[in-house]
Amino acid sequence: MKRKDIMKRFLIGAVAAAALFVANTVGAQTVLKLQASNAEGSFALNYLNKTWVSKLEAMTYGNLRVDIRPSSSVVPHRETPQAIIAGVLQGDLNAVAYFADRDPVFGVLGDLTAGYDSPEQKQMFFRFGGGVELLQKSWDKVYPGQLHVVGAGPIIMEAFVSRRPIKSVYDFQGVKIRSPAGMAAEVFRRIGAKPKSIPFHELSAALENKVVDAADASSYTNNTALGFNRIAKFPIYPGIHSMIVQQFVIKKSIWDQIGPNGQAALETWYYAAWTDMSRAVDLQDHKLVEADRDGTGTPGVRVVSWSQEERDRLRAIAQGVWKNIGNKSPLAKEAYDSHVAFMKTMGLLKK
Repeated sequence: MKRKDIMKRFLIGAVAAAALFVANTVGAQTVLKLQASNAEGSFALNYLNKTWVSKLEAMTYGNLRVDIRPSSSVVPHRETPQAIIAGVLQGDLNAVAYFADRDPVFGVLGDLTAGYDSPEQKQMFFRFGGGVELLQKSWDKVYPGQLHVVGAGPIIMEAFVSRRPIKSVYDFQGVKIRSPAGMAAEVFRRIGAKPKSIPFHELSAALENKVVDAADASSYTNNTALGFNRIAKFPIYPGIHSMIVQQFVIKKSIWDQIGPNGQAALETWYYAAWTDMSRAVDLQDHKLVEADRDGTGTPGVRVVSWSQEERDRLRAIAQGVWKNIGNKSPLAKEAYDSHVAFMKTMGLLKK
């Protein structure tokens, strides 16, 4: 056979192999439709979609893609696990505390009221303190072998909305406060406040009409955008109470299907995205706080900052609530013990 014929056959074979590789690669793309706990138009969701969705596709040469939908856009916000199992969703980026009715452990892991001082501390608990493993163990109890926890952690420390200056634990006495039921409401009750359960979409009117004096709401950025700080002009920042943990959970069969390379890419993408988003939201909060403090932001706002002594005092009161809820199930007790051990290591609790 002549040399040019050999080269011709070689090139034809190489082109065919390349075409087959491309076809297989395109056909093998896994699209993960995820529902988040963030509302449509929120800063964090917009940032995630704009900055990080394309990065996963680039990292995996197009083999993995995420399609992230806002809260309740596909299914009701507490029904994402069932939707994942049914194949309506492939995963979620949902708030762990939403599932506390399945087992109290999800409340302990989802938002340890007045526990940590920063999102970074709580992110460390989930990554290095056994938090992710406990969350996986919890889902395996509820839906054995159906869900895989890629990661979990908070993005923000929520600010606090108030119509009156609250500078200490003692200033909560008699304050009517919008708060979710459960751990947060009990902590506020123990410091003399009067918690009320009010749907988020009714909060603006409740503040305007003085149905409540203060509110467990959202980040400083979201509270400003939604007009809460315009009505309640004494926000507490940095926040003192809530740090909602969002999980990244996908269907176990899909996790197995994408293999070690896909799994490593998904974990790397998640931790990088969450760290980056946390810093981006924090920076945006700081910009708005600075504007409100120097008088160029929302008119009349007076930002309140708590001393570390007051934060520690609130944490000491909250510990009793954590312990009570931790005693409601074996997994909740395990989560409570893990939090306490990690917080002692971090110097947040005395040994």
